[in-house]
Amino acid sequence: MTRWVATLLTAAMASLTPAMAVAQGKIVIAHRGASGYLPEHSQAGKAMAYAMGVDYIEQDLVMTRDNRLVVLHDIYLDQVTDVALVFPGRHRDDGHFYVIDFTLEEIRRLALTERIDNKTNRPRYPGRFPPGKSRFRISTFEEEIELIQGLNRSTGRLVGIYPEIKAPGFHRQAGRDISRAVLAVLQSYGYTRRSDRIYLQCFDPEELQRIRRELLPEMAMDIKLVQLIAKTAWQTTMVYRNGQPVPYDFDWMLAPGAMGAIAGYADGVGPWIGMVVTKGSTREKHVFSSLVEDAHEAGLVVHPYTLRADKGHMPAYVTDFEMLLDLFLYKAGADGIFTDFPDRAVNFLRGRGGS
Repeated sequence: MTRWVATLLTAAMASLTPAMAVAQGKIVIAHRGASGYLPEHSQAGKAMAYAMGVDYIEQDLVMTRDNRLVVLHDIYLDQVTDVALVFPGRHRDDGHFYVIDFTLEEIRRLALTERIDNKTNRPRYPGRFPPGKSRFRISTFEEEIELIQGLNRSTGRLVGIYPEIKAPGFHRQAGRDISRAVLAVLQSYGYTRRSDRIYLQCFDPEELQRIRRELLPEMAMDIKLVQLIAKTAWQTTMVYRNGQPVPYDFDWMLAPGAMGAIAGYADGVGPWIGMVVTKGSTREKHVFSSLVEDAHEAGLVVHPYTLRADKGHMPAYVTDFEMLLDLFLYKAGADGIFTDFPDRAVNFLRGRGGS
């Protein structure tokens, strides 16, 4: 795998210009790496995203039983690893194999693979990297930072990191302060100032306020924070109270005046794309919410998620991926986008006036 990644980087880096050379200050955030091409959050996928010329690379963070931070989108392992084969019977009553029930040494025994839909047992995105092929593994947060900082040194570029703290209430119920642990790692690697190339994101507004008002001052840090916004109707497990997932009402974040309230503790928002280009949009006519305008008026940057080029996963109101990019980056006026296909976003921006 190491030789393969090195070959990939050597071939791709030859044509790259610095990440910030893209047009009009818009940024491209590699969503879980180059996840349209390689398994999400794999080191190979992160190296590929780097080689594609992105501005930031995302890290979702959860904790192990022995208090290590690992880069994984979910608090459980079953959708992206072979945990059921390696550790049969280690699932909880709900059928999930939780990261926090395994040590880092145990997690290193697992193969990281393409995301599988638990209901169908088929790949979530059929056209992507074949599940179960090659060998990928879960990385620690420290390993990921060292990869990106190492590439920054060897290439002379300055690609940033974009970590997300996953389910802080869930971790707290288990006796772990994941936010403090994340900040400690960031501090040890020199991410302490607003000018540093980092955005720290979370769905839980109470936790972001705690970070801003309690933890950052205590640790003499001042980094940029982003409030992620989910759709209330999803009934996701993004927010926990007393250790249990709650049907959190995100609708208040879309109400008049909400961006001003968010600006009291965050520097940006990460809305779902359907909150920017709204219902009723067609290929001939697009309907925009006031979210981007309201956020900019409050001094917030806007980084919507997630732009995908997979067949069947693009909105019906666009004809192709480049139209989708133009819609969000220019017509809607977003400051950057999360995408699984960062090469196409970088090339699109360069075509609009970058180097």
